[in-house]
Amino acid sequence: MQGSGEASAPPRISETRAEAALALVFGDGVRPLRMGEAVFEAMLAGWARQQSSRHLAEGTKRRGAQLVRRFRADTGLWPWQWQALHLDEWLEDLATPPQPRAVSTLRGYQATLRGFLDYLTDERYPWQSICEAEFGVRPVQVLDERNLIRHVVEYEGSPGRRPLTREELAVFFDYCDARVCDRRARGRKGALAAFRDATLFKAIYAWGLRRQEAARLDVSDFSANPHRASFGPCGMLSVRYGKASRGSAPKRRSVLTVFDWSVEAIGQYLEEVRPLYGCEGPALWPTERGGRLASAQISERFAEYRDELGLPAELTPHALRHSYVTHLIEDGFDELFVRMQVGHRFASTTALYTGVSGDYKNEAMARALRGQLGEALGG
Repeated sequence: MQGSGEASAPPRISETRAEAALALVFGDGVRPLRMGEAVFEAMLAGWARQQSSRHLAEGTKRRGAQLVRRFRADTGLWPWQWQALHLDEWLEDLATPPQPRAVSTLRGYQATLRGFLDYLTDERYPWQSICEAEFGVRPVQVLDERNLIRHVVEYEGSPGRRPLTREELAVFFDYCDARVCDRRARGRKGALAAFRDATLFKAIYAWGLRRQEAARLDVSDFSANPHRASFGPCGMLSVRYGKASRGSAPKRRSVLTVFDWSVEAIGQYLEEVRPLYGCEGPALWPTERGGRLASAQISERFAEYRDELGLPAELTPHALRHSYVTHLIEDGFDELFVRMQVGHRFASTTALYTGVSGDYKNEAMARALRGQLGEALGG
């Protein structure tokens, strides 16, 4: 009889229950020759099905499985052998130079592995029974509040990530246009692609788009805004592939056109350039082979232009979206309107995107001081 101060070990499962669990996974009477590998692969397959039932995206499931396989390969241990020490050491290595991972990346790794272990330790699934019967040990959850990375600040991205200033934006767009003119003047191949890319970058800025949102646009996503008839068929843009929340479909939103020059740019592209691709598909940004321009290609072309201009390497196509938010706020647009335009649920997210200039801050302070002075004199 154990003393009251001793921890009691979990009761061992019956052979019948273990056999039933094996049969549930591998079929009646089936015993894999390499039990460890077979159980590991079955765990990943079962986890994928569980995530599918929660409507998680295929990319989320794929990246999760890749991370689990990576941790398994780096440690040389099966999931039922994992302990907190193994995970702590692995994360410490990833946080160490010369290529330290960002804090947000490491937290994401923790969340993924925690989700996997939550699945393995859930008694509704057979893994506890199988692992105890076959390997003499059960999987345990090794991640909790004691060793999880805490989210203590709202923004953990690189400090170099920022909006483009108005001057930088003008230089960038001028360079895009100059490449088009240069290739046309020389009769060089690539003039169509240069015109397409110049219009694409202007559209990302003019409608505050994410890279994937821009890549998935169709010609039919533009429509008229009855309240701004002067914008013609480009008064509104329907974004059908907005950033999805976990377990949900891509979010849709309608973005109102606010820049008259953007209507002219899109109109010229649709009338003069896109038809020359000869594509029959709906994609707004087709490739020479008739496909759809990919997100990675957008990043590559942006980086090429950025480096040619000597702009900071931290700037990405997303900086154009940040610039859109910042410039609308500086120009006096209502914060709620801006938030709806870019699809932010919370004002705090929009605030993180905003990098208003010093002139704007000084003007805002001057307005506030004039208001306080007026109240004092009136009182």
